[in-house]
Amino acid sequence: MAWNISSTNVVNIEDLRILAEKRLPRMVFDYIDSGADREFTLSENCSAFNEILFRPRCAVATPKCDLSVSILDQDFKLPFSLAPVGSSRMFYPKGEVVAAREAGLAGIGYTLSTLSGCKLEEVKAATNCPAWYQLYLLGGRDVALKTIERAKLAGFQAIVVTIDTPVSGLRERDLRNGTKELLSGNPIKMLPHISQILTKPCWLSEWFMDGGLMNFPNVVLSDGPMGYTEIGPALEQSVVTWDDLSWIRDSWGGKLIVKGVHIADDAKKALELGVDAIVVSNHGARQLDSVAPTIRVLPEIVNAVNGNLDVLLDGGIRRGSDVIKALCLGAKGVLIGRSYAYGLAAAGGPGVAKAIEIIKSDVLRTMKLLGCDSVTKLDRSFVTIPDSWDNY
Repeated sequence: MAWNISSTNVVNIEDLRILAEKRLPRMVFDYIDSGADREFTLSENCSAFNEILFRPRCAVATPKCDLSVSILDQDFKLPFSLAPVGSSRMFYPKGEVVAAREAGLAGIGYTLSTLSGCKLEEVKAATNCPAWYQLYLLGGRDVALKTIERAKLAGFQAIVVTIDTPVSGLRERDLRNGTKELLSGNPIKMLPHISQILTKPCWLSEWFMDGGLMNFPNVVLSDGPMGYTEIGPALEQSVVTWDDLSWIRDSWGGKLIVKGVHIADDAKKALELGVDAIVVSNHGARQLDSVAPTIRVLPEIVNAVNGNLDVLLDGGIRRGSDVIKALCLGAKGVLIGRSYAYGLAAAGGPGVAKAIEIIKSDVLRTMKLLGCDSVTKLDRSFVTIPDSWDNY
């Protein structure tokens, strides 16, 4: 049973996280919550925002603030959108459809992961706002081409190519929770870990009613949709390289975004290849540990592209003030992942709506306290960053 958000004291994203942890089996919660290896970058993605200080304009009346942005010539009511989060259907029945619907109601974008448990056509139909499709090359080029054609026919407005997953990162919590064993279907292997699922009967009943262990209906192989246990090997066999962007763009014919840029050289490479936007991302700290937090490298990336393409950022966003700081450092917009995933896991649609409202309210309040009446007017003059960041 999902939590009734209206009857709980939910003030911030951490409150949603706590409710999600109470509702989900340990292995599912840790799928949302965990990072790679020792989780250093996971922590730094959030804490790095604390190093940025605001410089407000006081004695300024801002009765109204324009929070709208245009990214890739697509209009959004707020400067943040919902990032691709794989396996959302594990968190809540029809999770991707539910999240996309709430994004549309809020007037913001939604990016659907290749690793979705819902058909891309259903997800796109759920939102009346621009939606993007995040592409892995699982199953190879021919499979990807068919998926791209489906995304085009469904009305997705951009393809997001993730470039930071040549292999899956090591998430130690998954190993400790026996995730592989629980997904094996082998009763003997499952037995030491099964209690974490049996102690969450409400989640378990909803999961079974939603079809149980899902496959990936947007990755259709010769023998049917890719199974859940096939992800790891498939990723290693489908590494994305810069050369792939050419045929992806040719087959797609629309806006192309590269997600997973960490350094200026890769940003310049994307620019040279005619990419329309990039997402400064370390995959939510779930891939390579000990990379810099995304907000820390944002100035480097912004400087490298020099306004010639849209720069977005994800990673560590838990408050509206984090969104504002990213915009001040040159991001055109921000993607939030865990923040809404906690809400989805806690309470389904109302939980996602609550996460969006929390961050929206934070953004609006921060704008008024800064004395700025439009997010498009935010720049470096509104913040102070450590000298060690200013290398570019």
